[in-house]
Amino acid sequence: MLSRHTPVALSGAALLLAAVTACSPVDEKETTSTASAAPAQTCDPASMKTIAAGKLTIGTDNPAYEPWFSENKPDNGKGYESAVAYQVAERLGYQKSDVVWTSVTFNNAIAPGPKAFDIDVNQFSITDERRAAVDFSSPYYLVRQTVITTKKSKIAGAKSVADLKDAKLGAQVGTTSYQAITDVIKPTAGPAVFNNNDDAKKALENGTVDGIVVDLPTAFYMTAAELEDGVIVGQLPQVGVPEQFGIVLDRGSPLTGCVSRAVDQLRQDGTLAVLEKTWLAGSAGAPELQ
Repeated sequence: MLSRHTPVALSGAALLLAAVTACSPVDEKETTSTASAAPAQTCDPASMKTIAAGKLTIGTDNPAYEPWFSENKPDNGKGYESAVAYQVAERLGYQKSDVVWTSVTFNNAIAPGPKAFDIDVNQFSITDERRAAVDFSSPYYLVRQTVITTKKSKIAGAKSVADLKDAKLGAQVGTTSYQAITDVIKPTAGPAVFNNNDDAKKALENGTVDGIVVDLPTAFYMTAAELEDGVIVGQLPQVGVPEQFGIVLDRGSPLTGCVSRAVDQLRQDGTLAVLEKTWLAGSAGAPELQ
């Protein structure tokens, strides 16, 4: 999407999720690394130029939402992004005690200009527009678009994309969720467009639309904590280059290559997949629409 993963922030209520599944583990062949470390680059605390010598300062928003973090405590190592951040730090040679967390608002993190952090982890979708202001690491998470509805909706039992052809669907304007409706589902009726996911949710609740499309983590949060009788219809097939989350660094940061190398290692050795299953996955999962 063009702004965060959605404007609806995940909250502590996400702990209510009965069954959470991760997006497909980041496939090395599907990712587009924004930077890679030069072979001769040395990546260790003694060599890397960080804000505080021998420390790695990591930014994220406050509050830090579930399931990306836990209990609004980024430094506890719980939650997917907290766990990823500490794994990256470890691959760079930092002990947990060498990691310093700092509060940075989402918009400030991706705005041009000097940063108050070495890296920032906060569900940032990698876009060309943002690349003009900041650096991104290799992606650590792929986002799947998901159709949600309520139990009383006519599409509650849909099993395939074809079952959605006659549905009135909606999504936030300018997002990959909206694009998924027009490019993947291609319903007979034109999709409804909303300024934000709160408006989309209200339209679903009052029956203006049969379903809405959001990213998978938000789908779990909305259906479990915000919608009465909310249900996940299913994940849409992946078409084209997937939406990707990346770690943000200052534009031209000397750390970008090292951080990307660390993320690549975590992907290649299966650590990212394990962390997804630990923090974002449940026993039932979300169905795949055929």
